[in-house]
Parts: sequence; C-alpha cells; structure tokens
Amino acid sequence: MSRTVFVAVLIATLFVIGSSSSVWAAQIDARVNPNSNASPFSYNFQKTVFIEYPDGGKIFDELHEKEWTVSGTADASNPGVQKLIESLNHKILSHKSNTKVSDLNVTYDIHLKGRNLNTSIDYKIKLEGTISDYVITKDQVRTLIDLGWRGMGTDDPVIIDGVEINFPISVIKDKEPAVYDILAKSEADSILLKSVINSDFILEQPMTNWHFLFDPTGVTADAKTFGLDKSISGFVVSKWTMGESSLREGRQVEKVFEAPVSADKNYVVRSVQSSDQGNIAAIGFGALDVLDGLEIAGITPRPPQGYQTTSTGGFPVTIVYGMAAMAALGGIGFFIFSNRALKNQKIGQQGIDPSRLVSYQTSASAGGYQTNRGEAYLADTSDYEQTRSVYEDQKQSPPPSIPSSKEEAACGCAASAEIGSECDCEMQDSCLCDATCQCSADICKDQVKSMK
Repeated sequence: MSRTVFVAVLIATLFVIGSSSSVWAAQIDARVNPNSNASPFSYNFQKTVFIEYPDGGKIFDELHEKEWTVSGTADASNPGVQKLIESLNHKILSHKSNTKVSDLNVTYDIHLKGRNLNTSIDYKIKLEGTISDYVITKDQVRTLIDLGWRGMGTDDPVIIDGVEINFPISVIKDKEPAVYDILAKSEADSILLKSVINSDFILEQPMTNWHFLFDPTGVTADAKTFGLDKSISGFVVSKWTMGESSLREGRQVEKVFEAPVSADKNYVVRSVQSSDQGNIAAIGFGALDVLDGLEIAGITPRPPQGYQTTSTGGFPVTIVYGMAAMAALGGIGFFIFSNRALKNQKIGQQGIDPSRLVSYQTSASAGGYQTNRGEAYLADTSDYEQTRSVYEDQKQSPPPSIPSSKEEAACGCAASAEIGSECDCEMQDSCLCDATCQCSADICKDQVKSMK
C-alpha cells in the first residue's frame, strides 16, 4: 500500500514538473566597450502566474479547457516602443545614472494553458537594444564607465500594437473578461498589478557582490561578440556575473507571491519568479568604485602590475595558500597523534605467556619414523575445556599389524614356496636356512631335519 502511494506521488510530481514552464525573472546580458559611444544589451523578463481552483467554480468553467497565445515584436519605430524607451530612461535617471537607451527592440509572448486544477499564464518579454552615454570620463590611463543603468525597468503600462504587456491583469482583462470580473479588486491585485519589466533586484545587488573574472587572452576569440576586429588584440575582458548562491550574494531563491480569492468558490492566485541573473562584460580590466552614490568601473587596457588573481579580490590566492596551510596543519596534527599512539603502544610479548603453555603430542609413528606434530594448552586447567585438543577425543594407538597365517620363513626361499615357484636353494643345490624354514624343497627339508 505504501509503495502504491509513493508511486502515485512520484507520478503526480513528474506531471506538475512537466507541465510547468521556465519562470526566470530578470536576466541581463551586456557587453560594454569603453572605446565606443554605444554598446549592445539585452534583458529577458519572465513570470508565471497560476490561477488555482481546487474546488471548481466559475473560473474553472471558464479556463480549464482553454489555451491561447498572444505574441509580437516591435522596433524603435513603434510608438509603444518609443514610449517604453522614454520610461526606461526616466527610471535610469532616477538611479543617478546618465546612461540612455538609444535603440530598442521588443519581443513578447504571453501563453495561457488551462488544466483541471489550475491555469498558468506565462509572460515572456525580451528587450534588445543599445545603451549610450555610459562613459563618464576618459584619459590616457583609464576610462570611467557608468554601471547604474543595470536596474532597467518601468512601472508604466507598455502598449505594443494595442496589447498591454507589462501588467498580468491587462491580458486577463482583454482575453478573459469573466475571470477578470472575479479577480479584479480582490487580494489578487497585489500580484496581478506587479510589473513584469522590472530588474530592481539586479540594481540592489552591489557590484562588489558580483562574481568578477578577467580574461587576458579572451578578446581575440570574443572580438566578434563585441562587433570589433582584431585591432583590440592585447586588451583583457572583465566580466561580472550574479545570480548564484554564495557568501557574497547570499542564498538565491525563487520569488513566490500568493493571494487567496473568495468568490463563488475559494481560489488562489500565485506568481513565481526565479532569482535574477546578470552578466556584464567590459573590454579592459575593470576596477569597481563609487562616485557620488553611483557605482562605476575604472577600465584600463591591462591589469595592474603584479595582479595575478582571476577572481574577486585575492580569492584564488587566498584559497590556495589557505588550503596549503590547512594541509600542513593537518599533517603536523597527524604526526603528533601518531607519535602519542606509538608511545602508548605496549612493547614486548603480547597475548598468552609461553610459560603457561603445556605441550601435547598429537602424532604417531609412521613406518620407521616419528612426526613432530603437536599442540599446546594452558597449564591452568580452568580454561582448558575451551582450548583442549580435538585429538583427546580419540585414543592414540600404533598402527595395527598385518596378520599372518604362518611364521615368516627365515630363508629367502620361503617367498618362492608361497607363490609356487622354483626354490633358490634347490637351484643352487645348497640350503643355508635355519630350522624355521618351511620351504617344500627336498634340499631345504633335509637341512631342517639335520638341524633338529
């Protein structure tokens, strides 16, 4: 019975996982060239909203068999995209950054899938474009670039070709008005009115907490990704990444918001977003700093002399030397422990004292020789029952003799008589046997008579 329940739970879990789609939140990917006036960037915003109806109800009747998709693309020539650029730049400016979005393409995909227990609505919005005015100052030594623009987003409606894509409640209102009437002005508003285009957490995570790497040879291989040629050969590429659970960034978990809705039945509206991720690269060696509350990076063509680490601060060097020190301490501790154990070890005879043992012979003669097999037992007979020899259970006796029907003849011709062959004495016409000879030859009989 327990095995059946386990299999049922496993199948249900696989079904839920298989029916769920990716729920990444904000993902940034930017490659900044301090030697240019513009650089490319891209943002991916994803969110999944679940409307659950475990008791059925009107929302179940409306959604459980439905599936539809609303999608589209637009560039900077679209009025909705132009308004979005203005809104993005306004928010960037509120973060004390003078960087601007100068070009933008928008791709969106909203997919509804109804099921018997819940309906999911997946929101996917991708922004690809160009940022400019990120260079603060530049001299012969280094270039200061602005990093305060990375929290890109908007709290305003974003309408592309008549479709509002920034607030989940909008598409529900447009495509499912009956469901909207139930959810509107309920506790679900706190979830359905949260903007999808939002990367505040990426800005809230200080750049000093991001993982830093630089590649002194990667520019030649990565030149095409920057839209540059081999003329940049010799520079390094600095990369900052975030989104992993670590001591710097803390534990990264998915964001889950849930609200109950009481109507004709009890419903639950839940939104799920995974942790945000970021990947920003810059040509040159980047050193982070803060200027009037704005996070910046000082970019130089090459790393400072003697800078040998490839990670944040002195992390690899610290770890390497730290591990070596711990290994040395571990070795010292092992030798100390071994030395103490050796001193405490008993020296000399261990176990039973040989003076307390008594030998016991277990072999008998075999032919004309005696074997040297034997056993020993304790002289203290109190323990002898546990150690006594199994040979004591058998009485030792010499090998039995082979019986004979008559005395063995003292002459060599006796054997000839037994087998009926011709006697040696008769052949030699001479008998040297004694009185015990029983040979049937006449010469031997005469010899025996004369002796008697």
